[in-house]
Amino acid sequence: MLSHIIDVLADPNDGSALTGADDFTRLVSGSGHSFDVAKQGYVTLSAGAGLKHKGDSIEMVNARETFLSLGHFAPFVEAVTGAVQDALDAAELPETVAPTLLEVGAGTGYYLAHTLDSIADARGIGLDISPHAAKHLAKCHPRVGAVVADVWERLPLQDDSVDAISVVFAPRNPAEFQRILRPGGEVIVLTPGVGHLDELREPLGILGVEEGKIERMYEQAAGHLEQAADPVDLSFPMKLDRASIAAQVGMSPSARHLGAEVLAERMELLPESMTVTARARLDRLRAV
Repeated sequence: MLSHIIDVLADPNDGSALTGADDFTRLVSGSGHSFDVAKQGYVTLSAGAGLKHKGDSIEMVNARETFLSLGHFAPFVEAVTGAVQDALDAAELPETVAPTLLEVGAGTGYYLAHTLDSIADARGIGLDISPHAAKHLAKCHPRVGAVVADVWERLPLQDDSVDAISVVFAPRNPAEFQRILRPGGEVIVLTPGVGHLDELREPLGILGVEEGKIERMYEQAAGHLEQAADPVDLSFPMKLDRASIAAQVGMSPSARHLGAEVLAERMELLPESMTVTARARLDRLRAV
């Protein structure tokens, strides 16, 4: 709930603190700005004229919820949770401090909820630009507060307020991550690897993973974040039926490039089930 994280949220216009008003139906700042809380429990925190970019559609969000709920990415989920725990252990937080976790591009909250289940007393901020995703985020876990915001803009969080940030197949803002991390805090990044889901690329014509993604990540992070631990390469097979394959494609950027009719035609040519390889790399970075 937003009440769990209100002390770390900030007015996106000027960074001033926010408080709950009218039984948390609004968040207000000392500078006079007010932000309505949606009936589903999330809040949109954007400055000026509002959000400039669009997030995942309701169809993409529903596909993500379907695919992840079947457990196909369980090794990824376990790896991210383990890395967050390792980062918190390395930070040596006082036992009296409840860790504050942020997931950027949190989607439906599947990863964040799992991490909170595994780390007692931690609280989570789920941030996504899609209001459709935020509706799921707001109810994914009792210790999650859901925020709609753009990662490319100033994040609506206080300086030095977050102990660990997770980014799963989502955009990053190294300068802002550096600003909001507490001393010793880390960013855990899961990036799709070359060859991820390759078995589906040719028959369905879906997008491939760009070369050099990791190198660009470190180039963009220079001066803000540095490597905190050795990277880990993850790879595992998944046996997917047609429904799972359709959900996987539907939750990905390929959903924006393939028409529904074209995808349906190509899906009909697939076998009833396929073994598909998931590949990714996990990096831990800390503020410079």
